[in-house]
Amino acid sequence: MKTSFKYMSIMALLGLFILLNGCSQQTDNQTAVNSGLYRLDTGLESRSICFENSTGEKGSGGQASSYLGVGRKGFPCKMIEAGETVVLCDVTGPGTIRHIWMTGDFKDKTTALRSIVVRAYWDGQETPSIECPLGDFMGLAHAKVVSYQSAAHSIGSNAGLNIWLPMPFATKAKITLTNEYSEGITLFYQVDYTIGDKHPVDFGRLHVSFRRENPTTMNQDFEILPKRTGKGRFIGAVIGIRTLSGNWWGEGEIKIYKDGDTEFPTICGTGSEDYICQSYGVQQTQFLYHGCSLDQNGFISMYRWHIQDPIYWEKEFRMTIQQIGWAPEVPDAPGEHLFERQDDWCAAAFWYEPIPSQPLPTFPTLEERTASLFQ
Repeated sequence: MKTSFKYMSIMALLGLFILLNGCSQQTDNQTAVNSGLYRLDTGLESRSICFENSTGEKGSGGQASSYLGVGRKGFPCKMIEAGETVVLCDVTGPGTIRHIWMTGDFKDKTTALRSIVVRAYWDGQETPSIECPLGDFMGLAHAKVVSYQSAAHSIGSNAGLNIWLPMPFATKAKITLTNEYSEGITLFYQVDYTIGDKHPVDFGRLHVSFRRENPTTMNQDFEILPKRTGKGRFIGAVIGIRTLSGNWWGEGEIKIYKDGDTEFPTICGTGSEDYICQSYGVQQTQFLYHGCSLDQNGFISMYRWHIQDPIYWEKEFRMTIQQIGWAPEVPDAPGEHLFERQDDWCAAAFWYEPIPSQPLPTFPTLEERTASLFQ
């Protein structure tokens, strides 16, 4: 028996060695990047864009002058006037944007992070695949800066904003920023990317949409992501709630309808805090793939990333969450505790799908986005 167990253990270790060695022998450069920090044979070229090098071209950075001379911190930031749109990057591929950092003087400007809009266009598609307020895109609901870290974002207390989700492209990547705030804002930023990536034929591009219902409709589930057709992978969401009445707001269940689901979904949750992997109410705690970054004054900001537990679809996808509350006793139904309610909900949804892709859901107006933010 001991000999048999020893033999099985050796064979298991041998199989694991073969599997790991096989993985290490793959030549795909994306696999090479992710499989070891020591790999030097990726075939990739590292580039970065900021105001000091707006094209990301080799040897083109740091040419602006300050009073210290040429190349001595001549153009680190820019004032983006009210109503102005700036191109943050416009590069050719194949490549992958791997990180975006931004900061500026918008921390204490109450509605700025909801007024500034990020849009991204992949591979020449005319409609944006990303259209989202800067704050929600960078992991902050309610335009409120809160320092925290997740698998997708890291935010500093002085509004150092980072997003780490990869954004692959085949031929072209263009990202713009539009300042719809009432006055100019100072912007610092950096887009870090690689070129020379070998992507599969039908790979997904990052898509991000933003929705808000203020208030939600009684007895009607809030759509985190309205129906998408074609195939894709849902990555996660940054969800904001502003409660409009007392008692517990979060008994509503997540519903994911995919690939032919009609009345009932394939994936169904058990409660709002359960979706972000918490329990018995929300707690202002942050983890890698789930958490709540804000729970103050009736404003809640929470997130969930399906990186270890992927959600794929082949033909169609739609995701909703109910607005159901709990009270010690419901006046119209003695002895019962659950009740339908209305609150102010918003969501930035993140997913990958190929292009050409259908247009994003209707983007809320400035007034709709900025009404009743965190005070």
